[in-house]
Amino acid sequence: MTKRQITYLGCVAVVVASGLASAPSAAARTTHRVTPGESIQQAVDAARSGDTVVLSPGTYRESVRITTSGLTLRGSGRGATVLLPGPASASNACATAGHGICVAGTDDRPVTDVTVRSLTLKGFAKHGLWASRTDGLTVRGVTSEENGQWGIAQERSVGGVFRNNIARNNGDAGMFVSNTIDTEEGARDSGGTVIRHNLVTGNRIGITVRRLRNLTVAHNDMTTNCAALFVVGDESLPRAGAMTVRGNYIHHNNKYCPKTPRLPFLQGSGIVLTGAEQTLVTRNRIVDNAGTSPLSGGIVLFKSFVGAVNERNEIRNNVVLRNGTADLADRDTGQGNTFRGNTCAVSEPVGMC
Repeated sequence: MTKRQITYLGCVAVVVASGLASAPSAAARTTHRVTPGESIQQAVDAARSGDTVVLSPGTYRESVRITTSGLTLRGSGRGATVLLPGPASASNACATAGHGICVAGTDDRPVTDVTVRSLTLKGFAKHGLWASRTDGLTVRGVTSEENGQWGIAQERSVGGVFRNNIARNNGDAGMFVSNTIDTEEGARDSGGTVIRHNLVTGNRIGITVRRLRNLTVAHNDMTTNCAALFVVGDESLPRAGAMTVRGNYIHHNNKYCPKTPRLPFLQGSGIVLTGAEQTLVTRNRIVDNAGTSPLSGGIVLFKSFVGAVNERNEIRNNVVLRNGTADLADRDTGQGNTFRGNTCAVSEPVGMC
């Protein structure tokens, strides 16, 4: 080996050693293991950013509040690890509110890069999973069922990823994403939130997207709800919309739900847009949704109940068949909405198929 080669190898060693010194140590990331009878909350409170809390198979009766960024809460599989309601605790705001898991940041300091996966949330009085003021939350492989209001829900957050979940038999929406729930304001940019490859079944509304922009709802299976998908806006600015609804399978959403102070009775609704703009609805398969509600039909444009119209939405290349009272229904007075390339049989007004 020449002197030049020895010098070169020495330089490489210094560079590599320097890089290793600056990289975060894998050993610094701790796995906290919890078994039935032990406290999940205690493990979560002890964890630091980058840590993982692993739940062994079994049933846990408690609510869990996550406020640490970079944390992963992982069960042993949606059928293996089950969280049920436990005793309310004044020290746990999540339990007091009636939720299963809460991921909670603040306006000044959102919780970032939290992952919740591979478990079941069942029977909570309000929401199975509730997230507020988060950035980059991932919810994957979670079943949320038989909860009083929403199965999986998020507000005041950006960059959420909701994949391969099951939201089943919840009192209102199986999955709910919104700008805010307690103030009136215009639509927020969701930062590219994605709702993809979920099974949403047996809820009042399968998925509700309320007062948001820049979001994708794709390749979900929505069935046996009263209504499959609501995209909801109002008169506030910015307006809801500028999102994509693509490749979903929406079928047999024929459950009956009675009217509420805000909505008529629901039955047989596929995709409903109210008060939205610049939304692309494409390559969805929407079949066998039937009812006689004002909101019934395969794809329905309907003026919002505060009078906001749909404008400049594009409905194209969908298969929309055997829906009642129509496959495609424009029951709005908004301008610039287009229907083209769809496979359908009945439209309101006629001529869109």
